Amino acid sequence: MQGTAAAANSVFKPDLDVLQYMPDWLRPAWDFLSPYPGLLTIFLILAAYAFGRLLKLVITRAMMRMAAKTSTKADDLLVKYLTRPLVLTTVTLALMLAVSAFKLPQGLHDATLSLLATILLFSWMRAGLSTARILLELIGSYRHRFEIIQEKTIPLFDMSLKMLLIGLGAYVFLLIWGIDPTAWLASAGVIGIAVGFAARDSLANLFSGIFIVADSPYQIGDYIILDTGERGEVTHLGMRSTRLLTRDDVEVTIPNAVIASAKIVNESGGPWEKERIRVPVGVAYGSDVDEVCEVLEGVALSHPEVAKHPAPRVRMRAFGSSSLDFELLAWIDRPVLRGRIRHDLLKGIYNAFREHGIEIPFPQTDLHLRSMPEASEGLEGPK
Repeated sequence: MQGTAAAANSVFKPDLDVLQYMPDWLRPAWDFLSPYPGLLTIFLILAAYAFGRLLKLVITRAMMRMAAKTSTKADDLLVKYLTRPLVLTTVTLALMLAVSAFKLPQGLHDATLSLLATILLFSWMRAGLSTARILLELIGSYRHRFEIIQEKTIPLFDMSLKMLLIGLGAYVFLLIWGIDPTAWLASAGVIGIAVGFAARDSLANLFSGIFIVADSPYQIGDYIILDTGERGEVTHLGMRSTRLLTRDDVEVTIPNAVIASAKIVNESGGPWEKERIRVPVGVAYGSDVDEVCEVLEGVALSHPEVAKHPAPRVRMRAFGSSSLDFELLAWIDRPVLRGRIRHDLLKGIYNAFREHGIEIPFPQTDLHLRSMPEASEGLEGPK
């Protein structure tokens, strides 16, 4: 581990001999101006600023041509934030080069280079933090390819990406200043384990929310039924919980860890949002079954909110103990209409049966009394 840290330190810590990276065609100018450090510094700053502006212009125009092909404005902001540190980067690199022209003490020389490298690091971290959310929104616009990144999940990924950038920046910062990050990483690992145990329920809800969004068993506005009996419209799908609004206008909040392991019936799912309702009906024995089917179909077709495609249909289901059992099957456009339309159909069926003289049987019990002569004589007593 120490060897790895040392190797990384050699990469990120500014090299004291920055002149070895200088192009050969610049060495004559360097040799001419090196006796005059102040003039050399001004020359390097002006040249770096001009080069940075030119580089920014070229890259911005190239990226803007690609961004112009899309209708969203997110990619325009992405180009703006990513190209913002270019001028500062070229000027900072020029200053790091100019430090070598000053005969500074070794400690001050190293500290100056580390300070300039830190400025460079913070400028790019700022650009990265600014573009994190814009980049996620841009990726989320291609929902057919990245279904997990949606409007409601962007804050989670934005926070995770920013934490990753901050952690990486802190690691590089320690390397720049020659600090071994091994102990810090070990401490962070222990703290992470402790936090994971303490917040395991919250983490379970969090990851369940991610899986629910990725799998999409339901969406906001869908009517779902849980295996515990709750039925309602999904009004909120968050990272910790899902909220249902029942038909009684009661909001039910269910943790995602619970709902992720539950059996869910999505009444709004399938090839369309339409739902078929079933109305069981019993008629008396001796009724004309063809007439019963026509009357039931007529009641369904006369209702304005019953779908005409697919058409309503009637099925005879069984010979009951006291009735012929039929079932009216009709499609409705939305699951939320089920209760009211079922109510209307039941009223319409009753009125139509009464109009056509179709009897709706009900359970009856016949009680037969038989006289008992012996018992009656005993009750009269002696004469």
